[in-house]
Amino acid sequence: MDYLHKEGRRILLHLFFVLMALNIIWGVLFPQRPVSAMILIVASVISMLVVAAFFRNPKRFPAPDELKIIAPADGKIVVIEEVDEPEFFGDKRLMVSIFMSVKNIHVNRNPISGLVKYIKYHPGRYWVAWHPKSSEENERTSIVVGNNNIDILVRQIAGKLARRIVYYLSEGDKILQGSEFGFIKFGSRVDIFLPLDTKLNINLHQRVKGGETVIAEIVKPKNI
Repeated sequence: MDYLHKEGRRILLHLFFVLMALNIIWGVLFPQRPVSAMILIVASVISMLVVAAFFRNPKRFPAPDELKIIAPADGKIVVIEEVDEPEFFGDKRLMVSIFMSVKNIHVNRNPISGLVKYIKYHPGRYWVAWHPKSSEENERTSIVVGNNNIDILVRQIAGKLARRIVYYLSEGDKILQGSEFGFIKFGSRVDIFLPLDTKLNINLHQRVKGGETVIAEIVKPKNI
């Protein structure tokens, strides 16, 4: 069952008091307009429900699998391509990009279990999330996680509307596959960089669920 994410509680509380004050002021200033007052009340309730829906956080409990990589976010696959990754690996990687619309759940989940080896926040621009330059020029956070089988980089990218990236990890943390590691507010994108020999299980434009959809499988673990 969905429940309200902690990132949305303060926003909803502030919105509630603003809308309540607006309704009270309208009622005092225009007592002769009951229809308008009712419309404002209905609009306020709808606004609260829309914002609450954006911050929903369904519980997902994937069975950990050392040879599978699960989607770090809900959304649509918008890019699958081989790219240079200069920030950490310094080689070519398979990049899979997931676009998160305002209708998607915006919780970010760990695609594998392992150790957090690297985190870096980059201030930047606010291209729309599907723009090719957004992965390298937008505000973003890069997180590298590794285990005995694989090292991967996950990048949270801010978009035109998403001006707030939140992550809850630190270098040296041990993380569990499927557990929550961050949140991006109001639509954006998550990129994941995989070794070239990774077997992909997804297609372009496919919709995926964070913490559930297996997007790839490890063919040649590092320890073999």
